[in-house]
Amino acid sequence: MALNLDLVGKEWEGGGRRWTSADAILYALGVGAGAEDPLTELPFTTENSHDVAQQVLPTFAVMIGGTGGSMPPLGDFHLAQVLHAEQSITLHGALPPEGSTVTRSRVAAFYDKGPNAIAVLESTVMDADSGKVLAESSTGTFIRGEGGFGGERGSTAPWERPEREPDHVVTYRTRPDQALLYRLSGDRNPLHSDPWLAGKAGFDRPILHGLCTFGFTGRALLHTACGSDPELFGTMSARFASPVFPGQELAVALWDDGETWRFQTTVAGRVVLDRGTFSRRNG
Repeated sequence: MALNLDLVGKEWEGGGRRWTSADAILYALGVGAGAEDPLTELPFTTENSHDVAQQVLPTFAVMIGGTGGSMPPLGDFHLAQVLHAEQSITLHGALPPEGSTVTRSRVAAFYDKGPNAIAVLESTVMDADSGKVLAESSTGTFIRGEGGFGGERGSTAPWERPEREPDHVVTYRTRPDQALLYRLSGDRNPLHSDPWLAGKAGFDRPILHGLCTFGFTGRALLHTACGSDPELFGTMSARFASPVFPGQELAVALWDDGETWRFQTTVAGRVVLDRGTFSRRNG
């Protein structure tokens, strides 16, 4: 059996990640901060600008969890079979410019999608010194060719694209070398840099990290829904619908539903990040 189905419900704790202010800045650059105008996002791209305190993009939470090498293997499938399917994060306040974490994680489920499977990993990210919860995350991993094991298909939360025009549309153009820059924040999956592996996965060339698109979209939510204040950033959830190639332009459509927002990210009209929901943090 390729999937380690016995992992469902098992929990483990492990070291997360130690990061510096330079790591937070590198991540911000990796998701496009300051690319179009270097003066517009200085709190996230510099640490020593006059009268500007450094801040951290909330979606950096996806990089500071980790499993400290303690995570058991989900199975013995090839890396080329794996794609990021969905991601959600919940912030408990603004992230510090430097720090270290520990994590508590579990495999929540393996879902049987016919010929394919989805593994869902949930994590709580805590400050290593104080034990304070910084963030929570849920990651869905799509594994090609590993379904058919007789498990549940899983349920899907209701979501519809609003019939009205978006309240806001934010566009960001990615750089041709965006994946090479983003990978320096820690995701070294060669699918995003190695043409050979990209070809094995069925792509003409390396694709952009799904979490890089997630980070670009998170910037749009931060600046539009939160007035650029990371303290107000609450829960962001989305499904990865189709690949993005470095150099393409992202269009983030945002609908303000009052207490929550819905969003979709597209490339030339093709949905790449779907079923997006966002809520601001209450104090």
